[in-house]
Amino acid sequence: MQKEPMLQETFNKLSTELEQLKTVERAIIAKVIDEARELGDLKENAEYHAAKDKQGLMESRILDLTDLVGRAQVIDPSKLAHERVSFGSTVELVDQEDDSEVSYTLVGSQESNPEKGLISIGSPMARVLLGKEEGDEVEITLPSGRKAFDIESIFYMKIEL
Repeated sequence: MQKEPMLQETFNKLSTELEQLKTVERAIIAKVIDEARELGDLKENAEYHAAKDKQGLMESRILDLTDLVGRAQVIDPSKLAHERVSFGSTVELVDQEDDSEVSYTLVGSQESNPEKGLISIGSPMARVLLGKEEGDEVEITLPSGRKAFDIESIFYMKIEL
């Protein structure tokens, strides 16, 4: 079973959602299904079918969350050294071609948000960066082709999800 690295905040959020679905939402959907069932013929009962569909989606989400929470490996990146790229590291890269700078922070798959520069530790780019040090050169295959970068700096800063 592969561990799923994540921040405490994410673990808490997923655990809360799971509890809410199991203790509150399940009861609500069961009541809606019972009420719809009382309306009669189930073949042509749109309320019943909509509620059953919603129940199926909710049960699927419960299974996903149970799996994620069960595999969670909560990591506090503020306690890591960040001398090498690791979970929670912010990495500043310089494009060797045009000297443009870009920075990424390595986070868990549940925290990934590329628009904010948060990339999943399991992504191809993060896998290339993991374990590297300042001054190392990396080649990364991007949609636009292969690019070479120099690792300018590696540090920790509070991650804003």
